[in-house]
Amino acid sequence: MNDDLTNTDVINTAEAILPERRLERLRTVVDAGMARSFSWRKTQLDGLLRFVEDHQTAMLEALKADLGRCPTEARLVDVTMVCAEIQRMRRHLRKWLRPRFVHTPLAAQPGKSWIEQEPFGLALILGTWNYPFQQILLPLAGALAAGNAAVVKLSEVAPRAAALMAAHLEHYVDPEAVIVITGGPETASQLLEFRFDKIFFSGQSRVGRIVMAAAAAHLTPVTLELGGKNPALLAPDCPLEVAARRIAWGRFMNAGQLCVAPDYVLAPEPLRLPLIAALQRAIKRFYGPDPQRSDSFARIVNQRHFQRLLALMHDGRIAVGGQSDPADLYIAPTVLTDLPGHAAVLEEEIFGPILPVVGYAEIEDALAFVRQRPKPLALYLFTRNRRLQQQVIRGTSSGSVVVNDVLVNQIVPGLPFGGVGSSGMGAFHGRYTLDAFSHAKAVVRRSFRADIDARYPPFSEMKDQLLTWLISR
Repeated sequence: MNDDLTNTDVINTAEAILPERRLERLRTVVDAGMARSFSWRKTQLDGLLRFVEDHQTAMLEALKADLGRCPTEARLVDVTMVCAEIQRMRRHLRKWLRPRFVHTPLAAQPGKSWIEQEPFGLALILGTWNYPFQQILLPLAGALAAGNAAVVKLSEVAPRAAALMAAHLEHYVDPEAVIVITGGPETASQLLEFRFDKIFFSGQSRVGRIVMAAAAAHLTPVTLELGGKNPALLAPDCPLEVAARRIAWGRFMNAGQLCVAPDYVLAPEPLRLPLIAALQRAIKRFYGPDPQRSDSFARIVNQRHFQRLLALMHDGRIAVGGQSDPADLYIAPTVLTDLPGHAAVLEEEIFGPILPVVGYAEIEDALAFVRQRPKPLALYLFTRNRRLQQQVIRGTSSGSVVVNDVLVNQIVPGLPFGGVGSSGMGAFHGRYTLDAFSHAKAVVRRSFRADIDARYPPFSEMKDQLLTWLISR
């Protein structure tokens, strides 16, 4: 594939050549019980690292072409974070794969009990477009490290990134274990009819429901990394300038096209207008007086999303920004306020550079506002009050909570990343990525010695007492 493929070219080419024979061959090999050695797994991780090293410049160019991403931001998320995570997985893989021994009660003695990480078999990874390399390479690393074969479906919405991975990725891993496929929704639908042992999907909640329904036909386990309405909750004691900078940074990164961006702000009513002024100062500091001319501000991915975002700006009052240029797929960093409670921008995931600011009277009003909506992927709280921090952490449900910042949970390697309810199920990152593609198989090995008669009929009161005692020890 060459670099000037359009979205339509990628979709049509891929859907014409869905590799059904290769899929069937992978299925046959997996069903035959082919085991993957530790050295094979490490070799696959090494290959993924080499892919990134060899194609780093092309990856950045693809992200610029698809999303208007600046090199610094693109390198950080789709290159540096990816390499760091795969290197960490490679470094700890032997330890993570080691059997985990558990206590064996006296009733099963002499014997040993442990948990083994068993690969599911054949995994399907359905990638998304906003971070196209990260959201393919990290799940693929976990799938291969766990010993699975994998089918990777790339997103057609980021065609340059898809073309790059389609052309080269299979050359860096075992081609008998990995198939890379491009295409649109029709291709994804065809793949979901096939029998997989694990499905990993990143994308919208609406499509997540379709994936889960298709997985139900084969009772296939799924990990769903979905989006959501991520609140940023400001308490009266928070330092306004710092909070505004951090929220603006998280909201307008990649032009707001990331699932963990703050989706709306809840601020004490007396701080609502001062916060908007602070957000305006932060936006000017980051992107200058005309963000369209800034090399650090990205673009909307396509016209469909551009028009969808314009429609969300009709309710309320535009307090900051609001400018747009359809020819450039540009929407300025925009802050909305004075919104009616039924505003679509407060109900739908925004996924763009629009930030609603809503005032509240009491903290309980703000918490009720959050609880009345679907559970978010992330909740951001800004306060020095430790008691309030615990109240929010324990009194709300979300995939993650970050206190006094946004997004930084993504770079803490020991934390799982995942949603709850409509924001997703399952988790990945670090050890959790390996676990997402593994079955924790319980194993007990017993000796033929000590075959006590108490376990066998006919039973008696004495046997009953002895068994109760043995099982509790």
